[in-house]
Parts: sequence; C-alpha cells; structure tokens
Amino acid sequence: MSNSKMLTAADFTDEDMQRWERVRTRLRAELGDAIYGSWFTRLELDRVENNSVHLTVPTKFLRSWMQTHYLDRIKARVAHEFSMDRVTIELRSPSRKAKLRDAGAAADRPAETSQPSFLEQKAPPVSAPPSAQRRPTSKAAPRSEAETVVGSPLDRRLTFSTFLIGPPNQLAYAAACRVVESRGPDCAPLFNPFYTHAAVGLGKTHLLQAMAHAASENKRRVVYLTAEKFMSGFVSSLTAQTAIAFKENLRSIDMLIIDDVQFLQGKSIQQEFCHTLNALIDAGRQVVVAADRPPAELETLDERVLSRFKGGLCVDIGPLDETLRTKILEARIEAARESQGNFSVPPEVVAYVARTIATNGRDLEGAVNRLLAHSTLNGAPICLATAETAIRDLVRTQEPKRVKIDDIQKLVASHYNITRADILSSRRTANVVRPRQIAMYLSKMLTLRSLPEIGRRFGGRDHTTVLHAVRKIEELAAKDQSLVEVIDLLKRILTEQ
Repeated sequence: MSNSKMLTAADFTDEDMQRWERVRTRLRAELGDAIYGSWFTRLELDRVENNSVHLTVPTKFLRSWMQTHYLDRIKARVAHEFSMDRVTIELRSPSRKAKLRDAGAAADRPAETSQPSFLEQKAPPVSAPPSAQRRPTSKAAPRSEAETVVGSPLDRRLTFSTFLIGPPNQLAYAAACRVVESRGPDCAPLFNPFYTHAAVGLGKTHLLQAMAHAASENKRRVVYLTAEKFMSGFVSSLTAQTAIAFKENLRSIDMLIIDDVQFLQGKSIQQEFCHTLNALIDAGRQVVVAADRPPAELETLDERVLSRFKGGLCVDIGPLDETLRTKILEARIEAARESQGNFSVPPEVVAYVARTIATNGRDLEGAVNRLLAHSTLNGAPICLATAETAIRDLVRTQEPKRVKIDDIQKLVASHYNITRADILSSRRTANVVRPRQIAMYLSKMLTLRSLPEIGRRFGGRDHTTVLHAVRKIEELAAKDQSLVEVIDLLKRILTEQ
C-alpha cells in the first residue's frame, strides 16, 4: 500500500529508486568523485512514465550544463538499468520538492498523510516580512545601487564550457563549480574565500571569468575586478568624494571576484580591501581571489588580508601536462577552422607542438596562430618541417624554472654562513653587504620582479638601492673570476634544484 501511495505522490517505485541509485553509483565510478561531486549530487529522479525517465535539477545553469556535457552518458546508464531510451532533465520547482518530501514521509508513515509537509512545518510565522526570509542583511544597499559598481570587462568566450579539464586543474575546476552552485539565504558559502593561484597562462583568469558568467546566469549580483581596477576605482572615489558609496556598493553584492591580487599596492587601498573582504565574508557573501603565487608568498600584502586568504580554500593550478596541452591545441585549431575552413593540422604536428611547447596556454595559442599564418599566407599544407619553423621563437623563449626571491635569499645566506634575517636587516658590515648585493643581483636576473618589488622584499629598501647593488656586482664580476664562479654556481643550484 505504501508503494502505491509513493507512486501516486512521486511517480516512481522503490524498485525505480534502487535502479536510480545504481545509475548514480556507476556515474560516480566512471567520472570520478571531483566531477560527480560538482555536477551530479543535485540531479534527482523525478518520475518514470511512458517509457521515459524524468530527472530534475534546481537551477537553469545546472540543467543546461548537464544537457550539454553529460546527457549521452546518463542516457547510456539509464538504458542499462531501466531499459528505457528516453531521458529528460527538467527544472525542479519548489512545489515538486515538497511533493517528493511528502512521498518519502508517506512511505515511512502511511497513517500520517494528512500532516503538513516539511516546508509548511518549517515556514516562519505569517507576521514575518517576506524580505526577512530572503536575505538577513538589512543594511545592504538597494539592488539598483549595487548594479552601479562597474567591474572589469568579461570575455564571453571564457566560460565553463570552454574550460578544458585535466589533472593539473581538476581540483580548482571542481571547487569553482561548487562555489558557483552554492547559493541562497540558507546556504552559506562552502569555501570562503576561494583562493586559486597559478603561473602565467595556466587558466586562472579563464576560471574566474567562467565563475562570473555562471553566477550571473544564476541571478547573482557579481562584480569581477582586476586588482588594478579595484585600486583605480577606490582612488577615483576618493577624488570624487564618493568613497562611502563605493564601499557600500561593493559590500552589497553577492560575489566579489578579484584577479591578480598580487598587484594590490598602497596602505590605504589594502586597508579598504581588507575591510571589504571582512564585511563580505562576515555577511555570508562569496569572495573569490586569484594570484600568481600562494598567500604565504605575498609579502607585500597586509597580514590581515593574508590571514583571511589562508582561512579559506587555497587551490593551485599546476603546469599543463602533455594531454591537457593537446586538448588545448585541438580546441584552438577547431576554433581557427571555423573562420578558415581549409585550415588543417595533422595529428603528428599537434603531438609535436604539445610535446615541444610546455610553458602555458598562451604560448600554445600563439603556436596555432603561427601555423594558421603559414597555412593561409603560404598556401602550403602544414607538416612537421613547417611547424618547426613556425614555432621556433616560442621554443627558444621557453621559461626556465621559476625562481623565488625567498629561495635566493636563503641560498645566498647559507653559502656565506649568515642568516636570511641578516640579509634583510639594516646592517652594513662587509660580511653582510656583499651577500645582500649578490642576492639582489640574482633576484633581478632570475625573476620577473620589478626593482621596487625586489627592494620591498629586501627589508623595504628603495629601488635605487637594488639598482646600485646590480651595477656593483656587474662591475666586480668583470674583474673577479672567483665571484663569477660563485654566481654561476648559485644560479645552477637555483634553476636546477
């Protein structure tokens, strides 16, 4: 009898539910925990009727994503368990959620079917205003004011659907998807702040903009800003005497996304960023941050900001492996073929480029552009010899191992039997000054940091001090072969370890 009631209320039987659980188990095994946890946990069985299995999800974005990327796989699993070929994914309505909850309660307590539903039992008193049920932050600026915050422009091509996934970025991708899907007044952000870091060209900006697009589609108020845009906006608001409005507008949004936070400079700007960060997180609003290094290496940022970053989820995007580089090349080639129909790259050339260019996605895109130019301008088919010529400059300019200023300071200090604190100190004794100058010289030669940033990393010194140190070591090395040998040794250790 309970099964009959369950079929009436939820349109599926206990046996159907067991089949659906086997489908879910098989999908998790095939796709892995990361992808399954990001997309499939809120996919539910709704009803089985007319030789069709109907599934539901809570948001339009999730429905669109599932239909685009996983519908064929779901159909295959459903056909195996249900012996039905038709599968639909629909948007789950609130009334349907209550109906499914009632069905579950009816199966366990058939005599209590006249009791109110779960939603009715948990509903607030009638006297409570509707606005209080939707959002607890009564001091937030009106929606019209929040929309006046002008973010950095988004590239419409940088979406989740064009983000290619592989082992180096799978965790960051899964976490980003979960952050976007987590929403609602009763659903506090799971990872807040969400901090991702990667070297140049590995996809962190693509991931952040994809999050901004997806959150906007989910009707969330999102502002995407580069660190430069945040700084210029704050300075402009001070100049125009609208700083209070600038602060209130930023703190009234649902999601703040800041890219390239390593460029955030200035004491007052960092203080304001810290206050904004605290206000948003404390109010349950989502904060997403990206940088080119982990929080512990952002020495120029305020310690309170770094503490907030460390308290959230910190995920890195690693160097692209060959499989992922091949995917990126194939996607870029396919995009180029849409504009140039006769453009074709043989598989052996794709494999050669993926194997040869191991730096980042931008270099891979540059390789495709060079191949396209050779193909269209010369009118000759692409072959290995053509590819070698086309990408020669990209191969020659591959970046060496990334060297950190901290590692330089520690190695130089160890070589000269002093401490890193000595190098950062104001001491001017001969046994400290020369190692300090060598460390500054190596920092200029082996990193991409500017002279002012190197100076800040050496105890807050001026950029002219760094420039003097570089010139001094160059002058000494021109006439002291032993110093040249020491510097070469330190370089090899730093670039090869």
